[in-house]
Amino acid sequence: MAVYKKERFGIARKIVSNMTAESWETIPHAVVSYEADVTEFMKEYKKLNEGCTDKAKKISINTVVMKIICEGLMAAPKMNCHLVFERKLVRGKLLYHNRVNVSMPVVLPDGRMMTVNLRHMESKNLTKMTEIINDTMRRLKNTNMDEAMFEVSLDNTLKGLKKGKVKQAVLRLIGSKTGKHKVRTLKGKAKKEYYAIPERDRLTKKDIEQGTVTISNLGSIHRNQKGMCFLLEIIPPQVTAIAVNAVQKKPTVVTDENGNDTIEIRQILPLTIAFDHKALDYCDVLPFMNRLDEIFEKPAVIHEWKGE
Repeated sequence: MAVYKKERFGIARKIVSNMTAESWETIPHAVVSYEADVTEFMKEYKKLNEGCTDKAKKISINTVVMKIICEGLMAAPKMNCHLVFERKLVRGKLLYHNRVNVSMPVVLPDGRMMTVNLRHMESKNLTKMTEIINDTMRRLKNTNMDEAMFEVSLDNTLKGLKKGKVKQAVLRLIGSKTGKHKVRTLKGKAKKEYYAIPERDRLTKKDIEQGTVTISNLGSIHRNQKGMCFLLEIIPPQVTAIAVNAVQKKPTVVTDENGNDTIEIRQILPLTIAFDHKALDYCDVLPFMNRLDEIFEKPAVIHEWKGE
């Protein structure tokens, strides 16, 4: 079998491969699916943008779903924790956060994927969330992702050194700075010009570092998706990852006010919820799903979240 091409990992692929490998090596993943009937919700969503002629101000379905997930996480705060666990001593503790900082993977113009950190989403209305996401994408266009991701990688390596992970730090530096696999960052004039761009106009390591939970919107990438994601990585120290699949038409049993069942074609939004079984049990996820049930049963509540 002939090899027709060799492609060495760049800095983005190195970071992803390292983090996902650590995920599967250290986390016992447990996964549940949640399917929401969003037929009535979609009708309410369409009303949100009535009269809005400015495309930049239109609230996307992805933003509304993120807000709903944040509502669920506030009802199930254990899902929004970070875990500190010592395997050899069998010691662990959960660090609870009063903020929901969303790690959101995005596809770059060149086809690569990276994750941005959207901060304090639990307290933002839909209009403000839209502004934050649009501004993040604006700054992304001015960002050299190899440079930004190398900053994150170097920061993680230095933090590892402080924790006594000397061998790991040395191996990472060798892997990134030597041989054919050397990571190439900006030099000289190009570097000076890049860092002359104000931080308000480009992404920095704080925009890429770990959030409290990961929300992957697969439906936005594959709008014609049939089926759903069955498994996704949890990136430590996070304990939860959620995949939002595409809205799909499915035959569904509908019970009327008299208790009679009929089968109708309804719009269904599948979510995939992965959690670290070291930290959470299924019962810890129930408040999350119960809160989502409340919202989808009375979807007009989204109008209260719109803001000015």
